[in-house]
Amino acid sequence: MTEDSFDLTPLDIRTQQFRRVVRGYDPAAIEEFRERIAAEVERLLREKAVTEEQVRSFREQLKTFREREKAMSEALVVAEQLRHDAGQRANDQAEVIIQQARAEADTILNDARLAEKAVQRDTEAAQRQLNAYLAAFRALLERNMAEVEAVDAQQRNGSQAALAVHPTGTGPRRSLPRPEAPSGPSLANPGAARPTSGEQ
Repeated sequence: MTEDSFDLTPLDIRTQQFRRVVRGYDPAAIEEFRERIAAEVERLLREKAVTEEQVRSFREQLKTFREREKAMSEALVVAEQLRHDAGQRANDQAEVIIQQARAEADTILNDARLAEKAVQRDTEAAQRQLNAYLAAFRALLERNMAEVEAVDAQQRNGSQAALAVHPTGTGPRRSLPRPEAPSGPSLANPGAARPTSGEQ
């Protein structure tokens, strides 16, 4: 399973069923941990939604800034026309207006670009954090399942060894057929068959 294909939701975490085994983990502890994980995933999803809303807001602001830039450009055209029609004094005033308009336009553009870059960085950071969290959680689940299956395999092997010896110690040994490992799907990869004890 690749990271891109791993899609985990809080509902998946809360509804995941674990196979009960002898001497397994405490069900109450598993349920508590699963609830904490689900709550954390919900929190990250809410933060992602807030970040996306901020991105939309900054894009609207950028659109407004660009409209103001267009208005400033039109104002520059008018100022240039006034400069040609007026005398030297009008020309000096037009130059001042042009410089101020350009300075304001540059400031608006710089602020918009900085805001857009900041939003992009925040969005990428939030995505990286969510991906890292999901990868760590998947690895944790896989390790836990491997440990549970190892304990289960040890118990099966121990039971077979006890049955192979006659209770009095003098009778013939009788080998019992080794039961096959269950073929149910594992937690980490629901679509794959669970490995047998020899593959662990």
